[in-house]
Amino acid sequence: MAEIAEKIRQAGETFEERIIEIRRTTKVTKGGKNLSFRVLAVVGNRNGKVGIGVGKAREVPDAIRKALVSARRNLIEVPVVKGTIPHEVVGKQDAAKILMKPAAPGTGIIANGTVRAILELAGVQNVLTKAMGSTNPVVLAQATINGIKNLFSIEKIAALRDITPAEVVRGVKREG
Repeated sequence: MAEIAEKIRQAGETFEERIIEIRRTTKVTKGGKNLSFRVLAVVGNRNGKVGIGVGKAREVPDAIRKALVSARRNLIEVPVVKGTIPHEVVGKQDAAKILMKPAAPGTGIIANGTVRAILELAGVQNVLTKAMGSTNPVVLAQATINGIKNLFSIEKIAALRDITPAEVVRGVKREG
């Protein structure tokens, strides 16, 4: 835990933190009810790095701390091209599906609260999304992260296809 925080400090990056959900959960036992809290948190630097985490504890501050530590541990890179995502993608997790489409400048983030928080902290400014199936915040957050993991930068697509990045954007001219 301390080594992760130290690596982040050495990198000199400042991460913004956002709590998406705090849910009270109850476990019924023969001695009564045991209350605990589940927190869903997202951290990001608004410059292509984002992570989500879930924390559970008997008290809210402990659950928040655990969620933020988990989110920092699960950081991923997000390819952002001109303020949007490079291509259309569908993220899936259990019963949740999230469709994300690139959008023109000035569109903003068209998304529900969970997806909006993740994309904002990732540094995406313009994107269209549609949540299909389950809208449970934890599952939807994981589906969004799965979708982001399936995004490829223009440079990576060009390398896979052995063409230049300009040809990826404009199309390859065919001879004949």
